[in-house]
Amino acid sequence: MTAEGVRIRPLVADDATELLELRRRNVTFLEPWEPLRDELFYTLPGQEVAVGAAVREREEGRAYPFVVVHAGAIVGAVNLNGVVRGVFQNAYLGYWIDEASGGRGFATEAVRQAVAFAFGEGGLHRVQAAVMPRNAASVRVLEKAGFREEGLALRYLRIAGAWEDHRLFAITSD
Repeated sequence: MTAEGVRIRPLVADDATELLELRRRNVTFLEPWEPLRDELFYTLPGQEVAVGAAVREREEGRAYPFVVVHAGAIVGAVNLNGVVRGVFQNAYLGYWIDEASGGRGFATEAVRQAVAFAFGEGGLHRVQAAVMPRNAASVRVLEKAGFREEGLALRYLRIAGAWEDHRLFAITSD
């Protein structure tokens, strides 16, 4: 398989069941890169709450949550979060891909599509991303998608229970 045929589409409430299966399958794989999750997150009601909140944020214009689809199945997610309008016109990018689908360019293609949406229909000027320095695969995704490195933020986000430094990347519409 290659990234050919990978597409993003808006997250919908009916995705909760498929996302639950995907999240359960990837707990260990994603743990080092994400905030601590409680047990409820890995239940259908927990996923329904998370998906519902993300859909509401989209409806309110504060985020653009997408699922990544390949061969008819959800293989990950890409999100434009924390949308700020006014003079900033910015969003923060987050993404993850199922471990079994990794290494095939799916994340890079999903990020490219999310950025195209951001600068097109989303009407944004800037998309930012933050990556822990040791996450080489994620850094490669951003570099391949045309992001530039802008600096290092010390103790930037609480990931897996610890405050982690992050490399900051961005891309602008110009």
